[in-house]
Amino acid sequence: MAEDFSKRLTTTMKERGLKQIDILNAAAAAGIKLGKSHMSQYVNGKAVTRDNIMNFLADVLKVDSSWLRAGGKKDNEEISKDKSANTDTTWRNKMAVRTFGKSRKLDNVLYDVRGPVLDEAYRMEQQGMSVLKLNIGNPAPFGFRTPDEVVHDMASQLTETEGYSNSKGLFSARKAIMQYCQIKKIPNVTIEDIYTGNGVSELIQLSLNALLDDGDEVLIPAPDYPLWTACVNLAGGTAVHYICDEQSEWYPDIDDMEKKITDRTKAIVIINPNNPTGALYPEEILQKIAELARRHSLMIFSDEIYDRLVMDGYTHTSIASLAPDLFCVTFSGLSKSHMIAGYRIGWMVLSGNKRLAADYIQGINMLSNMRLCSNVPAQSIVQTALWGYQSVNDYIVPGGRIYEQRECIYNALKDIPGISAVKPKAAFYIFPKIDTKMYNITNDEQFALDLLHDKKILITRGGGFNWPEPDHFRIVYLPRTEVLEEAAGKLKDFLSYYRQTD
Repeated sequence: MAEDFSKRLTTTMKERGLKQIDILNAAAAAGIKLGKSHMSQYVNGKAVTRDNIMNFLADVLKVDSSWLRAGGKKDNEEISKDKSANTDTTWRNKMAVRTFGKSRKLDNVLYDVRGPVLDEAYRMEQQGMSVLKLNIGNPAPFGFRTPDEVVHDMASQLTETEGYSNSKGLFSARKAIMQYCQIKKIPNVTIEDIYTGNGVSELIQLSLNALLDDGDEVLIPAPDYPLWTACVNLAGGTAVHYICDEQSEWYPDIDDMEKKITDRTKAIVIINPNNPTGALYPEEILQKIAELARRHSLMIFSDEIYDRLVMDGYTHTSIASLAPDLFCVTFSGLSKSHMIAGYRIGWMVLSGNKRLAADYIQGINMLSNMRLCSNVPAQSIVQTALWGYQSVNDYIVPGGRIYEQRECIYNALKDIPGISAVKPKAAFYIFPKIDTKMYNITNDEQFALDLLHDKKILITRGGGFNWPEPDHFRIVYLPRTEVLEEAAGKLKDFLSYYRQTD
């Protein structure tokens, strides 16, 4: 029924030239409570609205409400006349005024890490409710502090960092990053191959805008960090998702990756260590990906922001170190490893066979110049952060906070009927699987909303990471163990009675 309602709703909206924002504006003008998240659910076939909203939508779309709900005769002149005679015309007058909607380039953009469920959490907080946010990897609210030496060095240099820097970044910052690349064995990197950014997020968007023409394809993991998919779509490209295999430690399925390569494919994206799964890719997997890129003449984007958050004695390998003959772009930064997400300092490094990308590099330089430069005070502490005392090392060993919190949430989730999880080796995320048959779950956004309403716990649904089934969700295990234990207990209690209804 929801799918039929959605089809009739979206088709009629298109016929009338209306967008979701037009409907929401009309609702606001008529004093009707209709939120973005609810409208999104109606349009996407995830819910059917109540009678009062159904009647309102029928008024706006000038159709019979019984048709909109269940089919039948679409236009009913008598009903329309009666409604037009008795309905407040305020919203109709509002519709005559020009409104400004979002760009159609955003139609295929998804970023549910900060999406409708978070909007609902904010609404609940405004009503005085306390919500435990397990949705965003933001260390500071959970008591992780920036190293004192880093804070001191930034404060000491503030008066010297008031102006713009070179568009690529301060020499001292890029020199420290270049030396770090040498430790990581990333080949053929000079100062001019390093670009600082306002976090890695800015650089992902910049690098894809410089590369993609309309219709170009980029291979992206599923699950992914959704910014990658969003930025490919915004740049006019097409994100093609290859599966990471949960049964194989969430490693990329190389066969699936190869099947999805076409003559429009330009690049492969890997996220290693992975967000949202916490997987760490071994060298043999990276070698296979490099060989695939070599065979099909593809470039490689490697998101390595969590490369210093690796546990259990494992080590991180940069794929660029295995592919000196390929053109690679490697991303990293200090937001996670140094607990300074708010400082917004990341970088990207061009390496390998740069002759293959001479024209592309000109495009990167143009876009880099256009944004002038990244946060200069934050750049000033890169050298101290990379080569000073590494406090993160204390967190990722037995007894350290991240290590013990991972152990806590992993063991707690295993004890919940119908929940399973692969133990993360890196980062601070876990991506558990839920038995959808046991709990009759067909809509993972609704599951997240119901958990939020019942237990005041905010998670991110698996679909928010472009995972195709409604059977996963992500938990950020940054809170202390006692908070995680309490949250797991509430989740267990919630699932003891929860059964999703259509």
